[in-house]
Amino acid sequence: MRIGFIGLGRMGANMVRRLVRDGHEIVIYNRTPEKTKEIAAEGALATFSIAELVTTLEKPRAVWVMVPAGDATEAQIHELLEHLEPGDTIIDGGNTNFHDDVRRHSALKDKGIGYVDAGTSGGIWGLQVGYCLMVGGEAAAVEPLVPIFTSLAPEGGYLHVGGPGAGHYVKMVHNGIEYGLMQAYAEGFEIMHASDYELDLAAISELWMQGSVVRSWLLELAGRAFRANGQDLDHLKGFVEDSGEGRWTVQEAIDHDVPAPVITLSLLTRFRSRQDDSYGAKVLAALRNEFGGHAVKTE
Repeated sequence: MRIGFIGLGRMGANMVRRLVRDGHEIVIYNRTPEKTKEIAAEGALATFSIAELVTTLEKPRAVWVMVPAGDATEAQIHELLEHLEPGDTIIDGGNTNFHDDVRRHSALKDKGIGYVDAGTSGGIWGLQVGYCLMVGGEAAAVEPLVPIFTSLAPEGGYLHVGGPGAGHYVKMVHNGIEYGLMQAYAEGFEIMHASDYELDLAAISELWMQGSVVRSWLLELAGRAFRANGQDLDHLKGFVEDSGEGRWTVQEAIDHDVPAPVITLSLLTRFRSRQDDSYGAKVLAALRNEFGGHAVKTE
């Protein structure tokens, strides 16, 4: 199958590689021409403008957009619409807010253009093990793309989960759960790291992968990190970003009156990681000193 692919970042480039490896013809475009040339050398078809990409594709065209969610995706879709025609389809594989998907689907449907939202999980390991794909959109737009989805995913790793926006909705909740899992592992390993025992955290990670109820790919990655970097992780700064999905998951929980304390606290802990010296902690120290005369540390 021949499709267009825009965005050759860490995930996008490997997705193209996996599709090419499976025999698909992938017409690529990236804002940086050097990256386009690099991936073209591995079997993709290079183009150096959106107009060139679109004219290189056969009708009805399908173009996968894999750029940062938000303004970058909006701008890319806007530019594509200057060249696409009724019957063509846009696939958004980034971490888009599902509300944006619903809006875009409606706007594009009025122009006769299909829109598919493909929540994509797999990170930098996707080339090797495949990508988990949570796909939303109307069946008429999704079904012609199934060969692409099945090439990208491992066996059983693709599902059409619902209508427009459903793919990114499921991916949003997936990432919210991920926040909670990661926080639980982080807290557990910190307890062991602080222990009076001399524990080998990499070996314990690997042990837990063998039949334990807490085994997971994230735990496997923790073991890899300890092996590669040493379990003190001295070279890392404990600053943790969030890419948006955790916030959206918490907001969705609030909107539907669903208690989600673990996901919410894991998100707030990421915020705390970005403060070198929390003002709130200073207030707590001052209050303890005022009501109980407890000792405080001063700079």
